[in-house]
Amino acid sequence: MINTYISIDLETTGLNPKQDKIIEIGAIKVEEGKITDTFSQLLNPGRKLEERIVELTGITDKDLEGKPYVEDVFPKLMDFLGDYPLLGHSVLFDFSFLKKAAVNQKLTFEKQALDTLKIARKFLADLEHRSLDYLCEYYGIPHHAHRALADAEATHMLYLRLAEAFYKEEEALFVPQQLQFQVKRDTPITKPQKERLYRLLTQHNITLEVSVEKLTRSEADRFIDKILAKYGR
Repeated sequence: MINTYISIDLETTGLNPKQDKIIEIGAIKVEEGKITDTFSQLLNPGRKLEERIVELTGITDKDLEGKPYVEDVFPKLMDFLGDYPLLGHSVLFDFSFLKKAAVNQKLTFEKQALDTLKIARKFLADLEHRSLDYLCEYYGIPHHAHRALADAEATHMLYLRLAEAFYKEEEALFVPQQLQFQVKRDTPITKPQKERLYRLLTQHNITLEVSVEKLTRSEADRFIDKILAKYGR
């Protein structure tokens, strides 16, 4: 059983790391079983949030105004994470978004991790749910759900409970495993795409709920195709 790790959680605009963006990072550094440092940052995703994300997280577009983009924060986060293994609840989800951010900056990002969801599925299969908020309620862990730092802290506390109860039954589940996620680097929007998209937006009096400057080439193509399909050339 490990007692030195980084418990991490992200809030995002959706579930697909290839299209969606990180809006909040929360991480807790645990050394010899004790919390020694924290990392918490709201991020500008370059787009307006869907209402379901606002309702889920309580984070609003106003909260994200003026906040840094992920590429501005990522070097500082990499320093914080260091060589520590990660801990997360469905940790591959969080890793996939971080790996995407790293690849987009031509950085290498490989991690070993423990997953409290995997442990809970093994030993608490009879429970109705195994979501983080449900398990926190089950174990009486105080928890403010769907905010990154609070979720990271709750995951740390959940891990301690799971380890206390089940470590001796199957020690292998409490050994960090290498995470695997393959992703390609995004190609930024090209100058001709920008010019064409801005021209179409002006021509048809359209306001996009995303930052044109932050679009990828494929995203720009999709927006241009949608406008042409609706309004013609």
